[in-house]
Amino acid sequence: MREPPHAGSAASLLAESAAPDSGPPRLALTAWRDRFDLAAGITTRGPAGAYSLGRWDGAAPTGAAFARWDELRGAAGPGFAAVVIGHQVHGAAVRWQAEGFEGWLTADGYDGHATGATGVLLAVSVADCVPVYLADRRGRAHGLLHAGWRGTAAGVLEAAVGELSTRAAVSTSDIVMHCGVAICGSCYEVGPEVIINVTGRAVSGPELLDLRAELAGRAARLGVGEVTTSPHCTAHHADLFHSHRASRGRAGRMIAYLGRPGRA
Repeated sequence: MREPPHAGSAASLLAESAAPDSGPPRLALTAWRDRFDLAAGITTRGPAGAYSLGRWDGAAPTGAAFARWDELRGAAGPGFAAVVIGHQVHGAAVRWQAEGFEGWLTADGYDGHATGATGVLLAVSVADCVPVYLADRRGRAHGLLHAGWRGTAAGVLEAAVGELSTRAAVSTSDIVMHCGVAICGSCYEVGPEVIINVTGRAVSGPELLDLRAELAGRAARLGVGEVTTSPHCTAHHADLFHSHRASRGRAGRMIAYLGRPGRA
């Protein structure tokens, strides 16, 4: 199997690993559990390749899909009474969840979520776009973003860093960021209109674009204290991950999740 190239030098590698329990098929960011007491990870296609948690893929959610969401909340660990997800629009709007609650919340028009509350599982759906995990070293707040090229160009990362700074008084130097499972730079060829919107460079034809490297560079310019990136590529490993590009638009959806469990 051909391995994806590493992202740019602004970030070091941090690999997600298979979750050790018998819950839904997923990879976990175990280092974040150990360092920040945060449950963080992403679902995969599963053994049969059909495990999907998409909710806006042209069909109404089935009972099986809702059961998978409940299973995911339970697998994230005890102490999660709530789940927040956005009806994503490839934009830069980030929703702040001020307090914990019980149940499910779907927020229209948001591609990012941030909170200082415990017991709330933040979630975004992805199938090539970058799930961006953000944590404050001191535990005051955290955030999760869906960053495709449009959201990256629109400034979803900058908006999220601003939310953490203003809502929770988090210094950018205290923010740790991880760019998770996504399509890699050698698999993502885009047109010149995408390149100029994301990077500001005018080019004459299609080029390869590494979104994780671009996000890492933006984070460095913002002063984010620590940046890591996943080595996993959705298109290289389309047997393990849902990939919109590799499937030519027929992929399901994975769910990236992040949250600090509440205490009894």
